[in-house]
Amino acid sequence: MADGIKVSTTSDIPEGEGVTVPKEVTGTVDDIAILHDTDGTFWALNDTCTHADASLAEGWVEDGCVECPIHSSKFNLKTGAVSGFPATEDTVCHRLEVRGDEIWLFPNETPPA
Repeated sequence: MADGIKVSTTSDIPEGEGVTVPKEVTGTVDDIAILHDTDGTFWALNDTCTHADASLAEGWVEDGCVECPIHSSKFNLKTGAVSGFPATEDTVCHRLEVRGDEIWLFPNETPPA
């Protein structure tokens, strides 16, 4: 997706929180969570926790991780890697660009390292 999808503005997502972009908008197999870390950065991960059917956008975002609101599994925002049990399966990251105050999502594109 060369141009991406404008999904939000930076002021719409408070630090430490997230929003869900429906899969009907993104064309992906799962909804996508747009997450605003406490350092001011924004990240995109598949929204459903890999351990239980919970929305990561409803979890707690802090210090480079999102914590699932149900069983406290943690996922690295940059890589999608599990960093706290009970989840054992990583989640999928998607590329984001912040252009001024607009957040653009590139579904199924891996973020740069």
